[in-house]
Amino acid sequence: MKRSVWLISLLAIAGSLLAQHPAYWWGAAVGLGHMQPYVDCPPFHMQVEDANNQLVPLFLSSEGEYMWCDDAFTFFAENGVIRPSVPLKPVKAGTTLREAYLAAQAAFFPSSGRMPDTLFFTRPQYNTWIELMYNQNQQDILRYAHAVIDNGFPAGVLMIDDNWQRYYGNFSFKAERFPDPKGMIDELHSLGFKVMVWICPFVSPDSPEYRDLESKGLLLRNPDGGTAILHWWNGYSACYDLTNPAAADYFVKVLRQAQAEYGIDGFKFDAGDNNCYASAPYLAYDPQATNVDHTTSWAKVGLQFPFNEYRACWKMGGQPLVQRLGDKDYSWNAVQQLIPQMCTAGLLGYAYACPDMVGGGQFAAFLDIRDDQFDQALIVRSAQVHALMPMMQFSVAPWRILSPENLAIVQRMAQLHAEFAPYIMHYARVAAGTGEPIVRCMEYQFPHQGLAGVKDQFMLGDRYLVAPVVTDALCRTVILPKGTWRDDRGKRYRGGKSYTIDVPLNRLPYFEKIK
Repeated sequence: MKRSVWLISLLAIAGSLLAQHPAYWWGAAVGLGHMQPYVDCPPFHMQVEDANNQLVPLFLSSEGEYMWCDDAFTFFAENGVIRPSVPLKPVKAGTTLREAYLAAQAAFFPSSGRMPDTLFFTRPQYNTWIELMYNQNQQDILRYAHAVIDNGFPAGVLMIDDNWQRYYGNFSFKAERFPDPKGMIDELHSLGFKVMVWICPFVSPDSPEYRDLESKGLLLRNPDGGTAILHWWNGYSACYDLTNPAAADYFVKVLRQAQAEYGIDGFKFDAGDNNCYASAPYLAYDPQATNVDHTTSWAKVGLQFPFNEYRACWKMGGQPLVQRLGDKDYSWNAVQQLIPQMCTAGLLGYAYACPDMVGGGQFAAFLDIRDDQFDQALIVRSAQVHALMPMMQFSVAPWRILSPENLAIVQRMAQLHAEFAPYIMHYARVAAGTGEPIVRCMEYQFPHQGLAGVKDQFMLGDRYLVAPVVTDALCRTVILPKGTWRDDRGKRYRGGKSYTIDVPLNRLPYFEKIK
C-alpha cells in the first residue's frame, strides 16, 4: 500500500533545500501558504490529520526548479537536515517561479479548459453557516436572503449549510424545519440567487440508505470485510466508496434526483478530508486506495456539477472546482493568512479559489460574541481582502454586526467585486486555458525584484496590484515593482520603490500598472 501520511518539517525544507539550491520554495499545502516561501519559518511538522485544505505533492522555487512525487510521502527531519521517504530530485524548468509552475502544471495537472459557473466570479456568495449553524431552517434562510437584497448587496450564490437534510446520506429536507423546500428555493431564485446545499460522503448507520448501499456493496469496508464506520467531526458514519465507479454513479444519480425534486443548482462538497480516512486502513473497490485517493474520488464527483465547492483536495489542480480556504478564525491573524494562502492555491493549480468567509468561518469563534462586541475594523478589512479576489463569500451578516457607516463600506466592497467581474472573468478564462493563476504572488509576476517575501499584497491578473490592510492600522507600506502605477485615487507612482500610504478604514488600496 502506498504511503498515506505526510510529516513535513518546514525548517528542514528551508535548511536542506536552500542549502543545495539558493532559492525560495513554495508548495505542498495551501493551508501552509502563510509560512511560504519556506524561509525563516519556525520549526514544526504537519500530519495529514491537520490538513483540512488542498494538498499537492509539489514544491516550486524562485529559481525555476520544481519537485514532484506522484504519491503521498513523508518528510522526516532531524538536525536541520531533511530526509524524505522518497527520493525527490529538482527539475530545472527555467529561472523563475512562473517558469517552474508552468512546467509542473503542464506535466502534472494541465488545465481542463473548463470553469465553474461564471456566477462564482461575478457576484458574491452567501453561506448560512455562521448565522444559523446547525439550525438550518426555511424561515431564517429566507430572512437572510431578503436581508442581502434589502441591505444593498447583490444577489449571487446562496449556500444552505449542514443539517438541512434528514440525516447523512439522505437528501430530503427536514419537514419540521422546511415546510415547503421547493417553494423556498423558487423564492430564492426569484430574488436572483442560485442555490447550493451542503453535502458529505457519509451515511448515517441504521438508515434505509445505509441498508440499501450496504446491500449494493457501495460502502467502504473494514479489513475483516464488514462495513466500516468512520469517525468524523459530526460523529460516526458509514461512507460511500467513491473509488467504485458504480458508487460514484449512484451518488451522482441521487444528487440529480434532489436537484430535480427541489430545484437545487449545486452542492457544497464538505468533509472528504484526508484525515477522514486516515485513522485506519479501509477496503475499497480500488485495493491500492489510500486516504488521499478517497479525497480525490470525492472531488471528482464535483466535476459533474458547475455549482460546486470544496475545502479539501488532493492533486486536483487545473479542474473546474471551486476551492475554499480552510476554515478561518475570527482574528487578525487569520486575516493575515488570506493573501499568502490564496497565492499558494494559485501556485498549486487551484485558480478558482475563495478566501473562506468574510470575518472567518470557524463557528466556535462566534458563539460567545455579542453583536456589539465585534471588532468592526476586522470585518471591514476582511471584506476588503475578499473584494478583489476571484470569489467573495459572506456568512456572518454584516448588517447585523456593523454600524451603518461600516456597513456602507462593506456594501461598497461587494459592489466593487461586481464591478471588477469582467476583468476577473477574463483571468478565469485564462486559467482555464493556460493554467496561470488569477491571484499571483509578487515573485510570480515580478521575478527577482526582491519581492519573494511579500505576503500582504498580491497581483490580480497582470494589471492590478492589490494591497489591503490586514492589521488594525490606518496606514501601510506598499512595494511597487518597476514600472508606472496609478492607484485607486488616480495618483501616479514610479515603481521600483516602496511607499507608505494612508489607508483609512473606508479605503482599499489598489494600483493599476499603466506602463
